[in-house]
Amino acid sequence: MSISAIRKHRSPMVAALVLTGILTVIQSGAVATAAPPELPAPPVPVQPALPFPIPPAPPELDPAFYAPPADIVAAKKPGEIIAAREVHLAFYSVLPFNIDAWQLSYRSTNTRDEPIAAVTTVMKPRGDNKGEPRNLLSYQFPEDSNANYCAASYALQQASVPGTISGQFDIPFEFVAPLTGLGAGWAVAMPDHEGPNSAFAAGPLGARITLDGIRAVENFAPMGLNRDTKVGVAGYSGGAITTGHVAEMKASYAPELNVVGVAEGGNQPDLRTTVNTASNNLGSALILNGLFGVAKEYPELAGYIQQHMNPLGKALIPVGNSLCLYSAGIFPFMNLPGLFDEPDPLHQPIPNQVFDKIRLGHAVPDMPMFIYQSNPDEFAPVGPVNQLVDQYCTDPKARVQYVRDNFSEHITLEIISMPRVLVWLQDRFNGVPVESGCSIHDEGSMALDPATWPVWLRGVSNLLGGILQQPIGSR
Repeated sequence: MSISAIRKHRSPMVAALVLTGILTVIQSGAVATAAPPELPAPPVPVQPALPFPIPPAPPELDPAFYAPPADIVAAKKPGEIIAAREVHLAFYSVLPFNIDAWQLSYRSTNTRDEPIAAVTTVMKPRGDNKGEPRNLLSYQFPEDSNANYCAASYALQQASVPGTISGQFDIPFEFVAPLTGLGAGWAVAMPDHEGPNSAFAAGPLGARITLDGIRAVENFAPMGLNRDTKVGVAGYSGGAITTGHVAEMKASYAPELNVVGVAEGGNQPDLRTTVNTASNNLGSALILNGLFGVAKEYPELAGYIQQHMNPLGKALIPVGNSLCLYSAGIFPFMNLPGLFDEPDPLHQPIPNQVFDKIRLGHAVPDMPMFIYQSNPDEFAPVGPVNQLVDQYCTDPKARVQYVRDNFSEHITLEIISMPRVLVWLQDRFNGVPVESGCSIHDEGSMALDPATWPVWLRGVSNLLGGILQQPIGSR
């Protein structure tokens, strides 16, 4: 009955009864009022790039972008963009590349399920890709440092302090790999996967940041991607720590993402074994920094270190947390367990609990895997990698190709493996099927694979063309 009909009733009692009936019907849901559709979040404005030669601020001096207010972060969903800006990327911070690039600040989650802000640097190839959907490469660099200025988002920018000065040696030369992917027409994301506290070697944290970074890139309209985008994931050494956890956690943390393949090398699936191997060896300080990095994400380990580490070890914490890879040269050949006042400190209850949380092997990845390792690796022992692959391969649904390189060590394999990784990912993007099961074999050198030789030429061509201001990715 309409309101006008109610007015026709001269009895106030009747009118009241009718109104009561209408209200009752509405409250019971018999009269449905269509709820307004949920509108998508408005696009975040994109800040213009800094004009050269104004240098970018390192993350420690750029809190507005890297550390937005906690209430703003908490109000977002994982992968939702907080801020965006254009950036100029350059060869060793000096010679700019003719590419479209942005940085995204977005919401992620730490290992205690608390909201955090994270940052990824993204590149889009020039050209329209002949109307075909673009593929996305998420590339995790080996930051291997506990300071934020050592992260990719700063090290890759034009006019940043060059890696040869800052001590961030890995990212500038390894940039050739994602740059070659860009030249193949792939979109590229390069997350600061160590997070806002630069927690080196905290793999589960890096996986969350990386997966949310993929979500953020797919949410960023200028990239032209969506949830159907084919995603390949790759990383070496410190980048492989995160990449391995991405492979294991994707099904539970971000099942909607279309990850078609994961490639990882220089793997360290069990940090405790890595620490034991590094003790009294050349790379002891670098691995000790990994222990300090994990403590940034796991307060219980930080408390254990403060309680049981001797004065020399504690004195190295601020040094390791303030330098890039220069910290690896401080006090080589250290006896790492000897820095503690307890026997066998790596197996005490608290470290044991944390090491179990950050080891690989908690789940079998649900996508094809390309795992490669140097047999004589001096930083990342091959034994735990063999065990991890054996564990994966007990699952009949596992799809793993495992290659052991016999002529390389950790650093040389980092370089010569790049073309092989890109060829393998190209097959995944092209839909080349991967049968269930495992393929495990040894090679003299991955560099001797003739299928990878043209990729070397394309990488050099992209690099030189980019330096000469040719657009990269135009097809």
